[in-house]
Amino acid sequence: MPGAVRVWSVLVLCAWAALGHPLPLGAQAPAATPEAESDKKLSRRAIIRFLTEGDYPPFNYLDEDNVLTGFNVDMARAICLELAAACDIQVRPWSELIPALRRGEADAVIASHAISQTMLKAVDITDRYYHTPGRFAGPRSTSRLDVTPEGLEGRRIAVAKGTAHEAYLRAFFSDSSIRTFETPELARDALITGAVDLLFDDGVSLVFWLNGTASKGCCEFKGGPFSEPKFFGDGVGVVVGREDQQLKSLINAALKHIRTTGRYEELLLRYFPLRAF
Repeated sequence: MPGAVRVWSVLVLCAWAALGHPLPLGAQAPAATPEAESDKKLSRRAIIRFLTEGDYPPFNYLDEDNVLTGFNVDMARAICLELAAACDIQVRPWSELIPALRRGEADAVIASHAISQTMLKAVDITDRYYHTPGRFAGPRSTSRLDVTPEGLEGRRIAVAKGTAHEAYLRAFFSDSSIRTFETPELARDALITGAVDLLFDDGVSLVFWLNGTASKGCCEFKGGPFSEPKFFGDGVGVVVGREDQQLKSLINAALKHIRTTGRYEELLLRYFPLRAF
């Protein structure tokens, strides 16, 4: 019965140490198992309290039955499912989201906050789970384009004036004929009427324009996406308190697994059939 004796000895040593007594000379405390070490690093949460905003379709909004839905909302639910945690998702006005988090009224905010140095001064943000790239759109009737600086040389490109998209075009597509407009809507109208050959704009906004009635079915994405962080930012993450590094690690692990299982792709196709990013 040597095995039984060994188990009994380990139990006795653990009990002896728990009572505050030093271990006998030459005795060693039982080594922690890999599972115990893992649990120590990432303790689970019974519930995660999320805040979001309710009027930013298709990311977070109230549907015709007044039910909260959207890409961000489903991402929050997927995170909770991965972490075996209950999910509490509440709606607040945009301006109240971060203040409420900092007051401890929630654990995380999932409402399309861009990762930026300004944000990181007050809160922390998880790994990116989507970004908003620049995209070109052009007429469906146009033959296949080489959407590169060389391929678009001399082409007339509409863009909203004073935007990051204009700055990007001037930096990388300077040999194109860049036509600026006061608003994105005017730039889009120029593409519809044929006053320009292409439009460069925010990819997410273009998805809804291309799918909506305003575009009159004129156009489609051409090339892309373009996601240079200097112009379009570092993407969007889940906002957490700076002191809650444990939750940040848990959410990052969940986001990684959501991608590897294919769940992320499912959500993208549900809300962005044109694949904006």
